[in-house]
Amino acid sequence: MANRRTVIAGNWKMFKTTGEATDYAVRFLEEVKEVTDLDIILCAPFTALYTLKNELEESIVHLGAQNMAWADQGAYTGEISAQMLLDVACTYVILGHSERREMFGETDEEIAKKVRQALATGLTPIVCCGENLNLREEGKAVERVQGQVTRALEGLSTEELSKIIVAYEPIWAIGTGKTASSKDAQEMCASIRATLKVLMGLAAEKVPILYGGSVKAENIAELMTEPDVDGALVGGASLDPLSFAKLILNAVPSSVSVEEGI
Repeated sequence: MANRRTVIAGNWKMFKTTGEATDYAVRFLEEVKEVTDLDIILCAPFTALYTLKNELEESIVHLGAQNMAWADQGAYTGEISAQMLLDVACTYVILGHSERREMFGETDEEIAKKVRQALATGLTPIVCCGENLNLREEGKAVERVQGQVTRALEGLSTEELSKIIVAYEPIWAIGTGKTASSKDAQEMCASIRATLKVLMGLAAEKVPILYGGSVKAENIAELMTEPDVDGALVGGASLDPLSFAKLILNAVPSSVSVEEGI
């Protein structure tokens, strides 16, 4: 893993009220309070961020958002700026998630603008990329993913590129119960790292690359054995605090797994 730090990020998507977020934080922090071998990020809906700011203060858990605008401020009804995220203690933001691309029509150009805005304001972007089943079956998966990464990041300096996280999420494995094999995940993460090397040289060895797509407590350990898989972007399995804590502990080889329901 070339001394890259392991990152496990939970993406709650459009789940959890503020009350549910508070309850989750209390239970989750108790389970992971002694984890020091990796970075834990909770990416919550905008409405839950202020609540989580108060609950997670001085804890080991970092706070992230699921999207943001590329503009500083202005007449952009319904949008949330980077400064607003910083104001509620966010340090990470997911950008270019496949659901944003597929359902809301976000383009590579828009995502690139958002990446630049995040970096300019001090947020760490978690830049997502991935292919659908048709592209994989047509043998065009690597081409699509490398193109997404290049278009999102080209023109950035090596210093800027060193501050990003990339998350590979095969669209056909998100929420479907299907998971890319650890070999599939490794092959694509290695191709992403090769793309990063074109953009930033050997410094690419320091960029964390996460896998996302039906990651669970039961398969995280195998995924983490692959040399270019540095962690996970976790969807459904992050919604229950005890299950997500179990996943996190299973991602750390030296950890003792917790039992769900305790």
